[in-house]
Amino acid sequence: MENEVLELVEMLYTMVTEAWGVPLGNEKCIVERDKVLNLLDEIKAQLPAEVAEARRLVNARDEFINNAKREADSIRKAAEDRARMMVDEQEIVLAAKTRSNEVLTQAESRTKELYRVANEYVDDALRRTEEAINSALSEVRQSRSNFRAAAGGIQKPASAAPVERISEDDLLD
Repeated sequence: MENEVLELVEMLYTMVTEAWGVPLGNEKCIVERDKVLNLLDEIKAQLPAEVAEARRLVNARDEFINNAKREADSIRKAAEDRARMMVDEQEIVLAAKTRSNEVLTQAESRTKELYRVANEYVDDALRRTEEAINSALSEVRQSRSNFRAAAGGIQKPASAAPVERISEDDLLD
């Protein structure tokens, strides 16, 4: 149908170009009226169908373009949402890493402090133990001295084994 109107217009064009010119008419020609009118009637009859088909094609094209625009907008919006979500996730990960580093730094600092306090406590406990042992040693020596002084008048039995002396250095080792 599309080609029929074009063929009819082409036939009309050919008819006019091949028509005999009128003497002294400058650009005027003679055509067969019946043939031209028949061609024009056929064009008029087929033209509404051609125009309707063209309108249908234009509407289909517009609908296709609108659908493509909606789909492109949907894809763009989904991409923006995904990008926004990825940025949010990246910010969350960055915040988590920062917080993790802070906690780790605090833990290391706390560990060093606990280690220092534990060392001080153990050192203090050992110092007090050493002082208690020295005090006890002094008391033992004083008691021995008192005992010797008190026993100075009493004779040692001959069968008694000699007493081994323990020095302060032996006790500290």
